[in-house]
Order: sequence, then C-alpha cells, then structure tokens
Amino acid sequence: MAVVRSFTTKELDRQVAHSEVDATISTVEVDGEKFVQIDTYGSKRRAMPNKVSQSLRLSKSAFDELVKIGSKHF
Repeated sequence: MAVVRSFTTKELDRQVAHSEVDATISTVEVDGEKFVQIDTYGSKRRAMPNKVSQSLRLSKSAFDELVKIGSKHF
C-alpha cells in the first residue's frame, strides 16, 4: 500500500494502450486523517483474479491536486 501526498507532473516518453482492470474506491480514516483509497484488481487472466493488485491512498492534498490536474486535462 502506498500513501500519496502530492504529485509531480511528468510527460511520458511514449503513450501506449493499457489493459482494462476492475477497481474500487473507498473512503478511509486513519488516526483522524481522511484518505481516498483506490484498489485495482489486475487482469482477469491472473492466477488470483479477484485479489487486490495495487492500492493507493490519497491524502486530501493529493486528491485535490489530482482533481485539479484532471479538470485541466479533460
């Protein structure tokens, strides 16, 4: 599990398509701090397809930054 508190914008050297996966989003509070957690579940071809593959917990500042970047992009 990773906690993200800020982002650095980076241009990709190459842009390729990725496979689609299932994901869930949860709201979490730990020691009085609130987070938004995103869990991905990997491809359907995995040995354990319903097992969490990656988890990211975004602090309020990281979430606000992500919304700002996404709003500007889209």
